[in-house]
Amino acid sequence: MPTDIAGTIGSRRPSAAVDAHVNRSSATASGLSRRGRWLALFVICFAELLVVLDNTVVVVALPSVGIDLRTSFSGLQWMVDAYTLTFAGLLLAFGHLGDRYGRRKAMMVGLVGVGVMSAGGAVATDISQVIASRAAMGVFAAAVFPATLALIMNIFTDAREKALAIAAWTVMAGFAVAIGPTAGGWLLEHFSWHSVFWMNVPFAAVALIAIWLLVPESKGSHAGRLDIVGIALSLVGITALVWAIIEAPKHGWMAPISLAGYGLSALSLGSFVLWELRTPAPVLNMQLFRNRRFALPALTIAVGYFCLFGELFLITQYFQGIREMTPLQFGLHALPFAACIALGAPLALLLAQKIGTTAVLIIGLVVTSAGMYLAGQSKVDTPYFGPILLAMILLGIGIAFIQGPATESIMSSVPLDEAGAGSAVNDTTREIGGTLGVAVLGSIAASVYTTKAKPAIDAVPDSLMNSHEKDFASQSVLSVVEIAKHPTNPLLAQPKAHLIDTMKSAAVAGFEVGSYATITAALLTAVLLAIFLPWKPATGNSVLLGWKD
Repeated sequence: MPTDIAGTIGSRRPSAAVDAHVNRSSATASGLSRRGRWLALFVICFAELLVVLDNTVVVVALPSVGIDLRTSFSGLQWMVDAYTLTFAGLLLAFGHLGDRYGRRKAMMVGLVGVGVMSAGGAVATDISQVIASRAAMGVFAAAVFPATLALIMNIFTDAREKALAIAAWTVMAGFAVAIGPTAGGWLLEHFSWHSVFWMNVPFAAVALIAIWLLVPESKGSHAGRLDIVGIALSLVGITALVWAIIEAPKHGWMAPISLAGYGLSALSLGSFVLWELRTPAPVLNMQLFRNRRFALPALTIAVGYFCLFGELFLITQYFQGIREMTPLQFGLHALPFAACIALGAPLALLLAQKIGTTAVLIIGLVVTSAGMYLAGQSKVDTPYFGPILLAMILLGIGIAFIQGPATESIMSSVPLDEAGAGSAVNDTTREIGGTLGVAVLGSIAASVYTTKAKPAIDAVPDSLMNSHEKDFASQSVLSVVEIAKHPTNPLLAQPKAHLIDTMKSAAVAGFEVGSYATITAALLTAVLLAIFLPWKPATGNSVLLGWKD
């Protein structure tokens, strides 16, 4: 195995330089009392909750936004991906800036921006304004998220306390993703979709004040210029790829414009790698990826979130479009998923101590695949208490088993001086995976749905559905909710019922095909881990859990 970039922590004493950094970056943190450290952790996790929760709350609001603003299916995808795209593209930059100029400072600037841009989204009147505000929110959220884990790494110097803090951070990240549907459902039950944006404003203000009062500053020592070229290349490459995938159902997967998007992405990302290998002060140290305990867990997190966000995007439409549930009903039905993540995350870290990270990650991927398979086989009338509930439980356990051990392995492979950058890599893999999950699964499902449903939609009389409604119905099954509400001439009742059944069946077929993409990705990653990731517990690399050789 290639030499660990951070040195073999645990098997020998860290270098003097690393020791000096620990003393320097943790000088303020080491003065905290035990109570002060845990209060700081609580505040940091609250800020983390705000950033992660926002995305899943918005997913639940998609049907309401789509109906109110009459947006296309790709518009709904961009409402999700505009946030995750800017978030993922700038995590490395802000993680690096936090290491340079102060992690608490970066987090506070980010929270101010999230609050202001959320207010902008709340007063938006068309989908382009919503997408723009979401993109701006993603920019500022990218300043918050890397700082959370980096601050934890520097506040908690005791190995066992650090392990508990990392477990709490991991639980919060997964729990926020899973609890979003319930929170969003409650808001939409009592208020309009604008409330999912207004919610962030007071939360951001409270978090800002608490961080200023309770969280100590920390920073690393860095030399060299900020890698503007690397940041630009990575952002262009990721944006081009996701745009091409989202728009593929409309233009064609192999259309010239789609191929141009793929080509621009490949060129930009390839140039990014070459530039990062040569520049003296890279935003991402590419040598880290020579370490299997860093690279393969990062890939695993990306695939796990590919499955998680892709499935969440589809299951929202399944419950609210096909099953015609209210947002709150959907959120309550998703609670078992949230509970499994919350309970499974600390269990996964404990299990990784006993049998090793590799085994736990493989178990997580296989269990996730089983959950995706059951979810993909669900039909219009599949009972919730049965295959659907079991699928959500398996997905929750699978994601929980991936998150904690993978994060621990990644963060143990970077020096404390680059904790923000290491955290940013961990976060970037999540967001890229989640962004591609929404883009790929959404586009696959949309392609299948349109192919099967459009002929039936085009054939309905204009008295039942006008041309604008037909266009929306041919892109998303969410339009079923509006079609069912419309008063109908008794003579058209049977054609209307047949149309709704056809649309629901087409959507289910699309979800099934989309699930196969996630199953394939998860199982292939499990095979890669089994072959290339060491099975022996990483005693030399795991400062977080106090393992020793």
